[in-house]
Amino acid sequence: MINQEYKSMLSGKSVIRQLSEYAIARGKKIGYENVFDFSLGNPSVPAPQSLTDTMIRLLQEKDPMELHGYSPSLGNPVYKEKIAASLNRRFQMNYTAAHIFPTTGAAGALAHAVRAVTTPGDEVLTFAPFFPEYGPYISGTGAQLKVVPADTRTFQINFDEFEKMLTQNVTAVLINTPNNPSGIAYSTETLRKLAQILKDKSAAFGHTIFLISDEPYREIIFKGADAPYVSKFYANTLSCYSFSKSLSLPGERIGYVAVNPACEDAEIIVPMCGQISRGTGHNCPPSIIQLAVAEVCDETADLSVYETNMNLIYDTLTDLGFTCVKPGGTFYIFPKALEESSVSFCNKARDYDLILVPGDSFGAPGFFRMAYCIDTEKVQRAMPRLRQFVREIYPDVANGKV
Repeated sequence: MINQEYKSMLSGKSVIRQLSEYAIARGKKIGYENVFDFSLGNPSVPAPQSLTDTMIRLLQEKDPMELHGYSPSLGNPVYKEKIAASLNRRFQMNYTAAHIFPTTGAAGALAHAVRAVTTPGDEVLTFAPFFPEYGPYISGTGAQLKVVPADTRTFQINFDEFEKMLTQNVTAVLINTPNNPSGIAYSTETLRKLAQILKDKSAAFGHTIFLISDEPYREIIFKGADAPYVSKFYANTLSCYSFSKSLSLPGERIGYVAVNPACEDAEIIVPMCGQISRGTGHNCPPSIIQLAVAEVCDETADLSVYETNMNLIYDTLTDLGFTCVKPGGTFYIFPKALEESSVSFCNKARDYDLILVPGDSFGAPGFFRMAYCIDTEKVQRAMPRLRQFVREIYPDVANGKV
């Protein structure tokens, strides 16, 4: 008999993917340039030329067995050393190669980090709004995901609700900063308060509460944003990273877990991740991409377009009367819908070929996400359509009456 759990998951297809598929199908009818698709968070800028040049040079100069042979089970030492040195240089940490575990992107990093610090039945807390795939990521480990309601005024942490839910059963807290979908970066004040609560509760419960920090948007930070490095605040932090966004390499699926050297059992967590790989069938990223990224890990693609797009959209939204917290990073913005149901709002927007994602699956009903990782020219053309949509469907808002 086939596995009924995975069969049942077929009916829970990602809303984001469904909307993206709709946009593609609609584009075949009217031309994709006429569909204003803000659904999918797929980087829209090319990888830096330095990466391409590095790949070519490696293929021309390196021993094919080194490029295409198996990676060591705990990752290529060159990659691990380069990542540790980069983090130390940039964030004044003291990682060594022994604290870095290469993974297939941030999803692979999260899969290992959660398994390393939880057992089946444990609770993992995260904060709304949150990336919907956290659900299957956590349930697949046997742990239980519980979601702290959002502070919709700021999208920083709702500490009152967090402390109510932080019980003896919680062994890990999962954060995402800068955040998908809100675009908000957790501030120094927020991280200090979070760290103190985790220290106090770990002592009170008699067991460590680990902090798992999901950081694929770490390099997409906008002017004036307070977006410090999470691991500097709390010793028992596992940082999960992907180069998908910083280097525009989502298809290469390369990232890592960085274990804070001050973490409990820091010396064995990376070897444990190797054993977790044995049980999940995970293998390290391809050898060639580890070697290539090692050489350019301090670089980024040209990420400036995302801030340009954000400002265009934010200014239009606020001018139209939307309530919206200004993003500090990422390529997402998360305004409040103009009616109670964000699903209804987004369905109406679709009639104007504006593809927006309801906030319900992010744990924040009444809001909607726009992924603005598209060409600036298309964002500019989308803004008159957004104005038309609001003017015709929500005239009281457009006229400033509500």
